[in-house]
Amino acid sequence: MILRKTLSSLVLMLLYGCHLHMAKTVMNGGDLEAALPEPRAYIPDSQNLDFVYHDHEELTRFLRATSARYPNLTALYSIGKSTQGRDLWVMVVSSSPYEHMVGKPDVKYVGNIHGNEPVGREMLLHLIQYFVSSYTTDQYVKWLLDNTRIHILPTMNPDGYAVSKEGTCDGGQGRYNARGFDLNRNFPDYFKQNNKRGQPETDAVKDWISKIQFVLSGSLHGGALVASYPYDNTPNSRLLKGICRSSALCAMFQTYSAAPSLTPDDDVFKHLSLVYARNHAKMSRGVACKSATPAFENGITNGAAWYPLTGGMQDYNYVWYGCMEITLEISCCKYPPAYELKKYWEDNQLSLIKFLAEAHRGVQGFVFDPAGMPIERASLKVKGRDVGFQTTKYGEFWRILLPGYYKVEVFAEGYAPREVEFVIVEQHPTLLNVTLQPSKRIEGIGAGGPSYYRPIPAPQHYRPVPPYVASASNDNGIFSTISNGLNSLYSNIFG
Repeated sequence: MILRKTLSSLVLMLLYGCHLHMAKTVMNGGDLEAALPEPRAYIPDSQNLDFVYHDHEELTRFLRATSARYPNLTALYSIGKSTQGRDLWVMVVSSSPYEHMVGKPDVKYVGNIHGNEPVGREMLLHLIQYFVSSYTTDQYVKWLLDNTRIHILPTMNPDGYAVSKEGTCDGGQGRYNARGFDLNRNFPDYFKQNNKRGQPETDAVKDWISKIQFVLSGSLHGGALVASYPYDNTPNSRLLKGICRSSALCAMFQTYSAAPSLTPDDDVFKHLSLVYARNHAKMSRGVACKSATPAFENGITNGAAWYPLTGGMQDYNYVWYGCMEITLEISCCKYPPAYELKKYWEDNQLSLIKFLAEAHRGVQGFVFDPAGMPIERASLKVKGRDVGFQTTKYGEFWRILLPGYYKVEVFAEGYAPREVEFVIVEQHPTLLNVTLQPSKRIEGIGAGGPSYYRPIPAPQHYRPVPPYVASASNDNGIFSTISNGLNSLYSNIFG
């Protein structure tokens, strides 16, 4: 056992340069990405995957065939089953599909959380096909797959999709799961208690992201054209901006809005949203889908500023696990005709790829003990940013940050906490390896002889203190009822 630990320690130190308490820029991932040509245009092989909608059986056949055809680049697994027993398939696309690559981030895309918004479902199938068919010929794709593990869940709500109707741009048929629950209102919520009963689909996703340290994530929706970022909820969501020019009914339904609800990482979330919007063919223009719907400056919005919601998936990813997820609304029509899918792919191809590459921005590294062994579940928090993150079983961590000077606080039970300074520069991820020392021994204190200093145990995960401004009584009554009703209306119209 001692020999095995020593060998493991030596391997980690040799591979990843155990520079204690020091930071340096990594001159591989970021540099290489900047030097690479843009990803090439994708030409689909209609014998494998055409631009049509695929039911669950066809989707399953495609994923299994792709996994069999590209065993060195793909791995297929199910995270659970839907209410009606359909598998929730995830395809890993990577040069190391079957095992985690130490020092390389895991990222994900989730599609079709609302069953009647299937454009994202089809885009993710084509993204899989694009990756595996371009790996040997496209330098950018090869770099991305060699340095990242990409997990793709094409459909989180296959039951809802099964009852949706092609050509239906609005409405709620198929939006919900088979029990009538909106899955994007079914996660634990940071700002307000969510009393909705957990569903098989959301329970499967929660279990999934609790086991894999995802760094970056995108959830694909339809009904608007915008990249929306956390927070989706706010402690004081209510009716604002009161008077309509035509009627009281108009006032209720056309002037409903809310103030932004900003995270401690607002600069990063805006940047990630802009990366998607600016690489999209149309999104960054900020043009409204319809005359009666909102336009979004630069094609991005804070979720709560658009309309607040309780129980959303992106807030859960961020607050509970430190995973930076944004919501990608990629089609004005929720379920457009199949002949439009090719155009949607052309609009989104570059965005889907460039967004994932952002996982290589910021700081990454390891937390070790003095023997060079990794410390699992060490808690980290960038000073001034009160949503934290944790290390993997290999002691790894990642955090997407923009250029600047930072301090990170590192805690682990049984070790003295540390605060380490580091610098982030453009294009080059910073490698930061930290060694924590065991709790200090203090001689001769107390009647029992030597004792030990025991630092305050690290919390399981850093979460910010919610900025509550409304009393509990403000969550009840007619204004709350109207607010909830308008939330539901907005949901059916948009994403």
